[in-house]
Amino acid sequence: MPNLASDARVRAARLDSHGLARGLPSVTAAVRRLGAVQAQDFAASKWVLGARVRGSVAADVDAAIESREVLRSWPMRGTLHLVPAESLRDILAITGPRILQKATTTHRELGLDAEVYAAARGIAERELVGGRSLSRDELQAAWQSAGISTAGQRGYHLIWWLAHDGVLCCGPVEGRGQRFVLLDEWSPRVAPARARDATLTALFVAYLTGHGPATVQDFSWWSGLTLTDARAALAEAGDQVVAFDDERFVVSDSEPSESTGASRATGRHVLAAFDEYYLGYRDRGPVCDPAHAPRVVPGGNGVFQPTLVQNGRVVGLWRKVERARATSVTLDGFDGTIDPAAFTPRLREWARFWGRELGEVTALH
Repeated sequence: MPNLASDARVRAARLDSHGLARGLPSVTAAVRRLGAVQAQDFAASKWVLGARVRGSVAADVDAAIESREVLRSWPMRGTLHLVPAESLRDILAITGPRILQKATTTHRELGLDAEVYAAARGIAERELVGGRSLSRDELQAAWQSAGISTAGQRGYHLIWWLAHDGVLCCGPVEGRGQRFVLLDEWSPRVAPARARDATLTALFVAYLTGHGPATVQDFSWWSGLTLTDARAALAEAGDQVVAFDDERFVVSDSEPSESTGASRATGRHVLAAFDEYYLGYRDRGPVCDPAHAPRVVPGGNGVFQPTLVQNGRVVGLWRKVERARATSVTLDGFDGTIDPAAFTPRLREWARFWGRELGEVTALH
């Protein structure tokens, strides 16, 4: 039997690695710390970062994007993420081919072949060149005008394909979303491309920096890469990582084990839907009783709910209700009623992040 650390010790160490225990200095620092932040829900991804950068506001995330320090695209698992600008191309180089290969059947069913893709790419490059940007509707209208149907999921998959090939990415923030731009114009490459092995290693170390302790299976799930790749990354990382127990690893420059013992797993956190603290692992058992997992992801539909964390453990969910003058919040505990007063200070931080006034905080019985 493997010698594994207690769940309490794992939770304590993860609160530190995620930047939740002590906070991080900036939005860009938070994205770099986590390696990547799932961002299919753009608003949720902003609070993933806000929860780690005390005193920040939503506009700080927009500013990090507008400054080109952080990019939003589809680098892993076929879904949107926020990533450090310097990492996107190298990640796409190792994940993109695998993701596109898995999409072959879908593309064939949609009638998207190499000829259609080439035509769509040419139009996108022509419309976006010179620093221009287009909304999704505008880009799809350009394709439609050229005789390329965007019916059903065709338009989305053409954008998705172009992003995986590193042609375009999300650019200027507009309302609740972003406009599309050419990646090479919005964020020109400033360093030579890494070799595949070097990228694998860098991504593994980045993952452990912001998620450790974690297993190679956790990394494989998070990155969408094979277990063979994950094991190769561990081997190549060498002394950059160290064992936390018989299955989990942390970066070698993380703090000594006594500072991440069970006594450090304290405090309360109000986390966003899709927050990496819960989402970013294949095995989420150490931070949430598996019996409650169906409530975090109802029906296993991939839509993660906002969570309440106490002493490192996911203890319930929360839901906002927008009012005219304030935003009210309802708490839903997994094991009995949650005291609203316990989470109200964190909820005030969340409301301030969005420039809202916090209204009534109630708990379901």
